[in-house]
Amino acid sequence: MKMIWAGRTAGDVDERLNELNASIGFDQRMFEEDITGSMAHAFMLGRQGIVSPDESAKIIEGLEGILADIKAGSLAIDPAAEDIHSFVEQVLTQRIGENGKKLHTGRSRNDQVALDLRLYLRREIGEIFSLAASSASALMAVAERHLETVMPGYTHLQRAQPVTLAHHLMAYVQMLLRDLQRLLACGERTAVSPLGSGALASTTHPLDQALVAQRLNLNGFMANSMDGVSDRDFVLELSSCLSILMMHLSRLAEEITLWCSWEFRFMALSDRFSTGSSIMPQKKNPDLAELLRGKTARVYGNNVTLLTMMKALPMAYDKDLQEDKEAIFDSVDTVKICLQVLPPMLQSATFFPDHMRAAAAAGFINATDCADYLVKKGLPFRDAYRLVGELVAECVAKKTTLEALPLKEYQALSPAFDEGVYEAIDLAACVAQRKTPSGPAPESVKKQIGEAKKKLEALQEVAGGQSHGN
Repeated sequence: MKMIWAGRTAGDVDERLNELNASIGFDQRMFEEDITGSMAHAFMLGRQGIVSPDESAKIIEGLEGILADIKAGSLAIDPAAEDIHSFVEQVLTQRIGENGKKLHTGRSRNDQVALDLRLYLRREIGEIFSLAASSASALMAVAERHLETVMPGYTHLQRAQPVTLAHHLMAYVQMLLRDLQRLLACGERTAVSPLGSGALASTTHPLDQALVAQRLNLNGFMANSMDGVSDRDFVLELSSCLSILMMHLSRLAEEITLWCSWEFRFMALSDRFSTGSSIMPQKKNPDLAELLRGKTARVYGNNVTLLTMMKALPMAYDKDLQEDKEAIFDSVDTVKICLQVLPPMLQSATFFPDHMRAAAAAGFINATDCADYLVKKGLPFRDAYRLVGELVAECVAKKTTLEALPLKEYQALSPAFDEGVYEAIDLAACVAQRKTPSGPAPESVKKQIGEAKKKLEALQEVAGGQSHGN
C-alpha cells in the first residue's frame, strides 16, 4: 500500500509494520473533528492568500460533502487507510482533484492530530460533565426524600455516630461537584489550538493561527510550536480527572454493595439493575454496583499508561504519542457508561429506613451524645468519656442499650444523670442537635441541598458558555 508520505522512502511498508502503525481503527471516531479542523485551516489558507479564494471554497465544499456523507452512512471509512487524516485527504482529492492536495499546505499530521484530539476531548468533556451533573441531581433527589432517615455513620467500618441517609448521600454530591469543577478547568486548558505548529518548527507560510482558533471557538493557540505538537498534558489531566471521578463512583458502589447485603439490608436494587446466580436460586446480586467498582481499575490503568508513555519522551513529536488515543478513549467510554447507569440505579432503588434505624440503635452510636450531656452538666470531657465507656461496657454485658438502661444505673455511676439523659441520647434528637452548617441535622442538610443545587446550576451555566466558545 502506498502511503501519502511516500517520497524519501518508497512508501511500501511491510504489512506487519502497517498493522502496528495504522491508527484508523481507533482515530476514525474523530472524523468530525478532523474535517472541522481542516475546514478552518482551508478558510485561513484562502484568507491569507496561500491558496486562492476559489480553491479555498472548493476545498471547504468538498470537506462539507465528506462530512455529510459519513454522517449519513453513504461514505464508509476505509479500514485500510493509515489514519483518519489520510482517509479524508484521499477522498477529498478523489472528489475535487488537484485542489485537494493543497489542503495540507502549512500543516503536518503532528499538529493536525493534536488539534483533532483537543476538539474531540473538549466535546467529550462536555458530555461527561452533563452525565456527572445528572448523577449529582439523582443523589440530591434521593437525599431530599430521606432528610430524617436515621442511620449509623461509620469510621473504620464500625458504627460511630448517628447521621441521616440524606447527609451520607450528600457527601457524594460534594465529591461530584468537585469533579465538575475539575472537568471545567480541564476543558478550558484543552480548548487551545496547536494548528500552525507544523511538524515541530512551524512553517514559512504566513499562517493566521489566531483566525483558526477563532473559527473553532478555541481559547487561542499554543505559544510554542514544539510544545504544540508534543503536549499531552490535556490528555493526562482529563485522565486524572476521570480517575478521581471513578474513585468517587467506586466508593459509592462499594457502599451500595455492602448496603444490599443481608448483613446490612439498608437497601435493595431494582431487579432491572441486579442479576441472579446460576446455581443459588435465592441470590440477587448487585452486579451493576460491583461493575462500577471494577471499571475503576480500567480507568486507573489507562492513567498509568498515559503517564508512563510520556515519561522521558524527548522533544518534539514521537510515534509513542499515537498510544494516547486508545487509552483516553477507553477511559472516556468507560466513565460515560458508568455515569449513564448510576442515576436510574439510584432512582429505582428501595431503601429500608427501619433497618437503618435498628442498626443505629444497636451500635451505641449515641455514646458521644451521652458524654456531651455530662459535659453540659459541668463534667470535664475526659471524665464524661470514661463514665460513658463504663456504661457501654455494662450495656454490652447485659445485652441492652443506653436507651433501655434504667436511670438508677446511670446515677450509680454519676449523680449528674437525670431524666434528661434519655432525651439527649434519643437518636432523632442526636441527629437534630448536630445542626452546624455542615452537620447531619435535617434542617442543615436541607440547606446543604439548596446550596449544592445553586452551585450545580452555576457550574452548568459556565459549562454552557464553554460549549459555545468565547
